[in-house]
Amino acid sequence: MSATRLDGKACAGALEETLKQRILDSKLKPHLAVIIVGDDPASHVYVRNKIKSCERLGIKSTHLELSKESSQEELVNAIKSMNDDDDINGILIQSPLPSHLDEESLTDLIDPNKDVDGFHPVNLGRIVQGRLDGMIPCTPAGVMEMLRWGNVEMSGKKAVVIGRSFNVGMPQALLLASKGADATVTIVHSRTKNAKEECLDADIIIAAVGRPEMVKSDWIKPGAIVIDVGINRVEDSNHERGWRLAGDVHPEVADIASLLSPVPGGVGPMTVAMLMSNTVLATEIQHKKNGEFNG
Repeated sequence: MSATRLDGKACAGALEETLKQRILDSKLKPHLAVIIVGDDPASHVYVRNKIKSCERLGIKSTHLELSKESSQEELVNAIKSMNDDDDINGILIQSPLPSHLDEESLTDLIDPNKDVDGFHPVNLGRIVQGRLDGMIPCTPAGVMEMLRWGNVEMSGKKAVVIGRSFNVGMPQALLLASKGADATVTIVHSRTKNAKEECLDADIIIAAVGRPEMVKSDWIKPGAIVIDVGINRVEDSNHERGWRLAGDVHPEVADIASLLSPVPGGVGPMTVAMLMSNTVLATEIQHKKNGEFNG
């Protein structure tokens, strides 16, 4: 029996409706500023999708496009200017940046209250403390929203997170183990022995490693819940474009799992939706700080 599809588009649509009402009720006008450097086609597609989401929700968006030759100093000055601009509520640096730029130090410069990606050390540190009322990285936050939307019981379940990146894998593990979710979490990474056996013991698997179709059907316990975070471009001569998108999970897993998020159409839409959610939250936090909002 094929797995039920956990539809990220539908979940994102439901979240957007909630955010629309929240913006209307607050009478605030959130403003998201996006910095993009260079001409990477995929990055420009992502930014356009974010701008479209802003338009649907009534969020003001500013798009700062810089050349790939831009210096570190130019980005530092742009971020500082946005930090000081009370009209801007959220700041996002679109990844990847050209190799000569230090993305980590630029992220550290962003005001934590405007860090809608949730990558600032202050915001990541809050998750370690179990303080989940601030900016949480969008992809793991989106996974948690999908699981709740799909009525997935996490408490007491064994969850395996494949991948330990600072922006997905590690915060994902912390969120799954946090109070209210209460899963028992194992992180599988490149040095893990018997990764297949770890996955076979899991009730919930989150694959976020960036290796196309790495998780095979014989890695999955019958009835397990599988969330595929991977977005990989794979050469495919049978496809009209010569390539296709593939997740970290092999399509045959659908024959074993009970619930599976698709690629595309699963976590991707939720990442953008959670960015919008963080932008609304950032706006509320800043206006509360200034005594202008009591929601």
